[in-house]
Amino acid sequence: MAEADDQGASHVISGVAGQLKIFLGAAPGVGKTYTMLREARILRERGVDVVVGYYETHNRGETEQQLGSLEVIPRLQIEFQGRIFEEIDVDRILARRPAMVVIDELAHTNVPGARHPKRYLDVEEILDHGIDVMTAVNVQHLETVRSEAAQLPGVSVRETIPEAFLKRAAELEMIDVTPETLRHRLRDGAIYSIDKVDAALTHFFRFENLSALRELALREVAENVDEKLELSHERKKIPGPVGAQEKVLVCVNYPPRAAKLVAKAARMAQRMKADLIVLTIGRWPESPTEWSRADQEQMDRLRAIAEQYHGELRMERQNERAIGEVIMEVAGNLNVTQVVIGQPRPGGRLRGLLTGNPTVYLLKHLRYVDLRIVGWRDEAP
Repeated sequence: MAEADDQGASHVISGVAGQLKIFLGAAPGVGKTYTMLREARILRERGVDVVVGYYETHNRGETEQQLGSLEVIPRLQIEFQGRIFEEIDVDRILARRPAMVVIDELAHTNVPGARHPKRYLDVEEILDHGIDVMTAVNVQHLETVRSEAAQLPGVSVRETIPEAFLKRAAELEMIDVTPETLRHRLRDGAIYSIDKVDAALTHFFRFENLSALRELALREVAENVDEKLELSHERKKIPGPVGAQEKVLVCVNYPPRAAKLVAKAARMAQRMKADLIVLTIGRWPESPTEWSRADQEQMDRLRAIAEQYHGELRMERQNERAIGEVIMEVAGNLNVTQVVIGQPRPGGRLRGLLTGNPTVYLLKHLRYVDLRIVGWRDEAP
């Protein structure tokens, strides 16, 4: 038996772990189970040995039709507090040993007495025995977005999937439906029974909620694709930044100018739904304990500015490098897509401190990354 815990740690039994595919949705009713069962039928028609370990159609006729003649593994029945509950029968699935199994409702918490406390742990054990799994979950159940989703009115998040499990997915596919379409389906009774429609429309299925959850799901898929591409062998063949996620790097030094530059870069990042990184470069001693009081105060002010605009402050020692070279190195390491830098003031103190003009250096050497130069008269937000 595979050993696993709530953090998603597991040990592969067969030597080769199964492949995990997750269908991700912004809300109930987008079509995750429908799409998953349809794909299972297509795979079976192509000769793949696929079975259904658990499905939940919620009495939706079109979804039930997709089940067709797929083989369904009987569920395990567990008595708890005088009631009978049905859970995945992991032993039956392992004994049947299909090439792939469909397991719905990934975020489910199992009843006491089940093999594992969480369904994703059932899935992990099956994967560790070399069986591929297709599963489905709504975005609010991902640990990476739980805090944001929980702030939405009417959205309750009690069950989560850890990030470590999500990283096991070979494929993360979003089933996308616009908020307007989803609310229309709800009104037609295609998601819940008619008596539940009004309450759903004014709580979870509010337009603002669906739009926010959809954005979270799109972001999660984009970040997943970016991460896999960054780690892939093919990444080495692609020059410059890759992926769908924009990253803005703003280069700062003196706090009075930094506040204006970061504000401008933050607006860019907000428009592009991008991460914001605030970079400062200096010739400080290696140990912060040896810094002068003035250096420490300046760094505290820069950190406060970065935090004010929800950015991450990065400090780089210049050593013997040109400032522009350091900027390019950081941009490359962080997969940055946009660099924002202020133009040095003519005759200013910056000119004497820097080895060469970093703006000129970047114009000559920076490739595959957009460069925004902010003139000192154009710094006001």
